[in-house]
Amino acid sequence: MSLVARFATGAALLVVGAIVACGLFWYAVAADRSHPQASHQLVIQRGATFDEVAIQLAEGGVIGNTLTFRILARLRDEDAAVRAGEYRFGPHVTQSDVLRALVTGGAQVATWVTIPEGFTAEQIAARLQNNGLGSSAALRQDFMQERLLVDGARTKSLEGFLFPSTYLMPLGAAPEQLAALLTGQFLKELPRDAASRARALHVSVPQAVTVASLVEREAKSQADRPQIAAVIYNRLRLGMPLQVDATIEYALPQHKSALSFADLRIDSPYNSYVHVGLPPTPIANPGLASLEAAFHPAKSENLYYVYCGNGRHAFAKTLAEHQANVTRCLQ
Repeated sequence: MSLVARFATGAALLVVGAIVACGLFWYAVAADRSHPQASHQLVIQRGATFDEVAIQLAEGGVIGNTLTFRILARLRDEDAAVRAGEYRFGPHVTQSDVLRALVTGGAQVATWVTIPEGFTAEQIAARLQNNGLGSSAALRQDFMQERLLVDGARTKSLEGFLFPSTYLMPLGAAPEQLAALLTGQFLKELPRDAASRARALHVSVPQAVTVASLVEREAKSQADRPQIAAVIYNRLRLGMPLQVDATIEYALPQHKSALSFADLRIDSPYNSYVHVGLPPTPIANPGLASLEAAFHPAKSENLYYVYCGNGRHAFAKTLAEHQANVTRCLQ
């Protein structure tokens, strides 16, 4: 056989091989419905790589071949578009169907949602709506109307008791179901000695949670949280107004980066410049560090603090010391 004939034969074999390979690939990703053999549900963790997802799908029997699945994703440029969450796949679907479901959320039954520390109930409702978990208005209404039994006392709302964390939340859940997830986590995270510590601090557990909410909105460093909690309890004990700016910010219709003198005179039970004692409810949903600080405040006689920058506050026992700190910190 001549060289030309051999080349032609080799080229023809390559073409045939390519056609066969393409056919096998097409069958594997678009026609093969042998997987999964039964409905299967799995959770894709936040931050998982596509290769990790492919292996998880194969181990769960959702797909039979990770190589073709990876190639398909790269051809579609969708290997970075998979959404984390919980998925339910019916039996006998193609790899193409699986990939489309992971990218569009078509088979998703639950989604990951992170609730930051210090969010209010209104902010949480908005975050849940943005994640496709219902109407923010309906969620907020439920949060503000429901009551939670904490150490034998009924709270006035769920404000302060919706624990900030990362949750896998079921799509289509009713507001009360989502509230139960958040409050259930709060009850798990509440310090075990909460009841005895609250009694020692001469407050109820819900009132201590209110203190934690003030600490959450005021503190900028972990070290300052127990100190700020101590100032609050010392002022409560002496009958001094708390004068916490964050309580007024909570009462205002919109957040302001700086309060005016008019704001300090606002007619609201949350105005801690005018009213002595704690506000009627928490003003935010505190995280674990602020809860720990509220139930275990520092041992100090400080009555004042001012923010000095770099995440730290300056504390003082007397008004004269405080005024000196204000001059030093705000100059």
